[in-house]
Formats: sequence, C-alpha cells, structure tokens
Amino acid sequence: MTGRLVLCGTPIGHLGDASPRLAEVLGQAEVVFAEDTRRARVLLDHLGVTTVPRSYFAGNEASRRARLALLLEQGATVALLADAGMPTVCDPGFSAVREARRVGAAVSVVPGPSAVVAALAVSGLPSERFAFEGFLPRKGGQRARRLEELAAESRTIVLFSPTARVRADLSSLAAVLGGGRHMTVARELTKAHEEVWSGTLEEAVAEWQRRSPRGEFTLVIAGWPGSTTPMGHAVAEVEARKADGEPMSQAVRTVADALGLGRRSLYEAVLKELRS
Repeated sequence: MTGRLVLCGTPIGHLGDASPRLAEVLGQAEVVFAEDTRRARVLLDHLGVTTVPRSYFAGNEASRRARLALLLEQGATVALLADAGMPTVCDPGFSAVREARRVGAAVSVVPGPSAVVAALAVSGLPSERFAFEGFLPRKGGQRARRLEELAAESRTIVLFSPTARVRADLSSLAAVLGGGRHMTVARELTKAHEEVWSGTLEEAVAEWQRRSPRGEFTLVIAGWPGSTTPMGHAVAEVEARKADGEPMSQAVRTVADALGLGRRSLYEAVLKELRS
C-alpha cells in the first residue's frame, strides 16, 4: 500500500502558533522534507520531534522527487515543510504533490498560519473577495503586463515583496495603479518587530524610501474602484480633452502620466477606440 504525503502549514513567525496536530503529525512521520533544514530544526526542537529533516527546495526538487516517490511507494508517511506558511503557496512543494498523485499516494494537509489572510484581516480593506498575486516578476515585459493587469483588478490585492525589492515594488505599484490607492504594509507578522502600516501607495513609497526595509513584507492594496477599467477611463479622458481642442499626443501624455499608465499603451488604446 502506498504511503501518504502531508503538507504541513508552519508558523509564519511565532513558534507558539504551531498546533498540537502539527506536532503529532511531525512526530509520526517517517521522513520530514523541509525547504530549509536549519529553520525546520528550530521548529522540530520546539515541538520535541527528533526526526532529522531532509532538504526539499527549489534547487533540488528535480533530484528529490525520485526519492520521495520511492518512499511513498514503500508506504512511508512523509511530511513536507516550507520555511513559513503552507508548502506550494509561493514555496516549494508543487512537484511533491504531483509526484504523490502520480504514484497513487494519499495527500493530506495540516492547516496553519497564513501571511496572506493575516495581512488581509488586519488591513481594514474589503476581504470578502481578494486576489493573491504572490511575488511580482522582477523586471521586463512580464512585470509591466502584470502591473497593468493589477491596475484593472477590482478585488483587494495581496502581494508578497522581498526586502531587497520592496522599494522598487512600491514605486512600480504607485506609478501604474496610482499613488492615491489605499494600502497596508504588513511587516514581520507575528514576530517581535511586527508592524502594520496603512496609508496610500504614494505615502508608502515615501515611507520606505526614508526607512531601511527589514523583514518580510506582505502588501495589501485596494482594488480599482471605478465601473470601467483604468484604461477605459483613461481613453475617455483623452477623448474629452481632444473634444476641447487639445492635441491627441499631448492629451495622451497628460492622462497617462496622471494615471500612471504607459503612454504607448494608452495611445494604442485610443487608436483602437477610434477604429471601432
């Protein structure tokens, strides 16, 4: 009989958030795979689990899959830990689930703390519907396209931002989504230096230009409030300016800069509207 893969949600900071069931499952698992064995060891020691963790992270997933499959085929119970939160959610583990499914092993979960819902809960922004976007692409066209998509998102947006990129991410978000958007920065949740800061994107840019970013950041941003998309609103504004006699190129430049949209994208949208 094949074994079982257990995805284990772990504390996002405070070890006291670890559940009794997490301790029980980890204590019973024959094998514990972890994104970072040193961080896992701290958690296991806290829970009184003596099992030696084995690494399973982005750099060795390909080679570890075969070992995982063999263990499951032999009937083992294998626990999988991310550094914090739930494996597979912006963390390694997706390949492990696929491998377990392939060999016919059971897959179960021990729910745990989540930076996504914790930040959303304390943000004060609408939470009945939200979009989780993980990490923004680092650069290039993929990043630009993602930002333009987010500009039109009407649901509350939740993003992760690494310390080294949080300033750039906030600046890009303010430029494309508009500096007036309300948002919350949740930093180091459940840890000793936990901070929940709220304001506008423009104010957030200024705040973290003034301060040295430290820790792990979760950004919660208000959705687009309009009945039309930002681009549709911008096209209408350009057309209104043209009707008042303003040259199209000047109108596009003024509106794009005011709304944080790409000038070329707006120009093409206006031309498309004229042809339709």
